[in-house]
Amino acid sequence: MNNAFYITAGELAQKGFENTPDELMSAKHLIYSSPATLAFNSPGAQGFGVKRAGLAIPGSVMLLVSPGCCGRNTTMQSRLCGYQDRFFYLLLDDTDIVTGRHLTKIPEAVKEVYEFCDKKPSAVMICITCVDALLGTDMDRVSRKCEELAGVPVVPCYMYALTREKKLPPMAAVRKAVYSLLKPQKRHGDSMNILGHFAPLNDDSEIYELLKKAGIKHIREISRCEDFAEYEKMSQANFNLVINSEARYAAQQMEETLGIPYIEMMRMYHIDKIHNQYMSLANAIGASFDDSEHYEKAKKVIDDFKAEHGEVNFAIGEFLNADSFELAWALLSYGFSVSEIYGTVGERNFVFVKAIARSSPETKIFSNLSPTMLDYEPSGKRIDVCIGNDAGYYHAGVPTVDWNEERQPFGYAGLRLLFEQLDSALKGETK
Repeated sequence: MNNAFYITAGELAQKGFENTPDELMSAKHLIYSSPATLAFNSPGAQGFGVKRAGLAIPGSVMLLVSPGCCGRNTTMQSRLCGYQDRFFYLLLDDTDIVTGRHLTKIPEAVKEVYEFCDKKPSAVMICITCVDALLGTDMDRVSRKCEELAGVPVVPCYMYALTREKKLPPMAAVRKAVYSLLKPQKRHGDSMNILGHFAPLNDDSEIYELLKKAGIKHIREISRCEDFAEYEKMSQANFNLVINSEARYAAQQMEETLGIPYIEMMRMYHIDKIHNQYMSLANAIGASFDDSEHYEKAKKVIDDFKAEHGEVNFAIGEFLNADSFELAWALLSYGFSVSEIYGTVGERNFVFVKAIARSSPETKIFSNLSPTMLDYEPSGKRIDVCIGNDAGYYHAGVPTVDWNEERQPFGYAGLRLLFEQLDSALKGETK
């Protein structure tokens, strides 16, 4: 009988990132779309895929140019998410795909969409799919023709699953697209933007309080912009704060075109690293942060959880609002155990693999995308609680915290909320 492939943290750290086994590299084998990956592997599936993310520009609508199968997928998604009045379709037949004749139809389709809308859209996003990646379509040229004919800003966004392993994968590219309409304005010293997600941070995140005490009056996130005029004010920012690496390319673009520099932070669950990042941010903007109250509140929640539940053993997935390996390292640092991680190993998070290896070398690392996961069976030490519904899928019946709400946890407030949900799960108050 075959078994699901895994490697221990100690073994992987010893090999080094350059020798990561092929089973952990999605570009080296067929991809297994497990129940976990179905939610993020398809750009049109659950959450903020390319199509929904492309509508982050307030007042925009989207023209999906695709074969009928992608259109059906989007119709279902748009109804579930309340976007049914913002999606329009130009469906391709075999002749379109073979000859490329649909490219001449796109400008007329954009004009028709614009004229159809009673409330004129602020922009039309053209979502193009994998078939045009194979054709090599110059969508920037097509978009310019659309703007000339329809008289409305037109922005292409690419639902190219083929580019997932490239330098600019789909979700990084769409982040560049949604900020591309911003024009240079006078920058204000009391304004900044938070870039990274298509939903806002939780309202109780202490980052808002700390920044406002430092003199930042206007903290803008694209998801909180109520209209296009508010979106345009993002050009007035003195700096951008990038909290998701997929927004780095968008920040670089804004630095080049708008002159707005950026600072990058990582969402972390290690309490001391949260503190260190805030101190670095304060130093970068010439401010002083006092985060002691927030630090102590988060530490108390962790201490109370450990006093109540003891040395809990975790399984951690990757379909969650965290880096699986950083979260595992944080939990280990608090004195808990992590037996299994289902995650994608990258150069950026390999540092956490090394840290895990030092304190828990026997932690098993699996890949959700490996076809061998078809043969996964729980084994070894009993799991007390799972984080991520992919981990919960592999351990049916074990208390699970999905940790994947659209509103984004961050900082000490996110850490507290996670342990509060874990406490509820272990007490049988949630899934």
